[in-house]
Amino acid sequence: MTDKTSVFDASRSVLLWTLGVCWLVPVMSLLMVATLVVPTDRTPWLDRLYCWGQVRLTGSSWRAVVHPDVRLDRPYLFVQNHVNLLDHVAMYNATPHFKQGVELASHFAIPFYGWMMRRRGTIPVDPTDRRQTQLLARFRSEVELGHSILAFPEGTRSRSGRVGKFRRGVFYLAVELGLPIVPVTVVGMYEVLRTGSWVMRPGRVQVFCDAPIETAGVGREEVADLAERVRGVIASRVDQHYAEVGNG
Repeated sequence: MTDKTSVFDASRSVLLWTLGVCWLVPVMSLLMVATLVVPTDRTPWLDRLYCWGQVRLTGSSWRAVVHPDVRLDRPYLFVQNHVNLLDHVAMYNATPHFKQGVELASHFAIPFYGWMMRRRGTIPVDPTDRRQTQLLARFRSEVELGHSILAFPEGTRSRSGRVGKFRRGVFYLAVELGLPIVPVTVVGMYEVLRTGSWVMRPGRVQVFCDAPIETAGVGREEVADLAERVRGVIASRVDQHYAEVGNG
């Protein structure tokens, strides 16, 4: 893919961004209003509608491949690679689970987006809370409600499309709660919208939800190996993607 932006790419990107914002504002407003009346997990169709539309308005195709061992009646920690601002909408509809997100507490100050995340119950992460006491309490509360959790352990968006180093915090929490982990790989989205660029190039987005990895019985001293195991599943999917498309 060339780094040069043609007039066609620029014009198409302006159109797609405009359509995306025109979709985001009214649907998120509807979601915010709905939270004033009923809990967010009572209107899952709104979440799915929003995510469906946001992906489609990139002009991209989408498909999901889910391992048969991912059960519909069980909460999970979904761990995903992180390439751009659309990662959560890219994977959300891959499974029917209600997924609560995890965000840096500072992101809650972002107008509109932050307000929506707060209303939805998104879990804030305070980097100064080294013991993660409050984070563990929020994870436990969500799991007790039957909710799954979606996290991006790289902590920052990839600048190359490859999978970076995983931070271990969410893995300690999963072990503490005995919460099984589903490795989630999204490929193609990096090519649609690269971090640091506003140019949007429609493509083929694929989501892979691999077999759950159990954490029951895993000791804290084994968390580093657990994190690397999950990262290995995701990285191999990404590497296979680039081998097939001939990039790097």
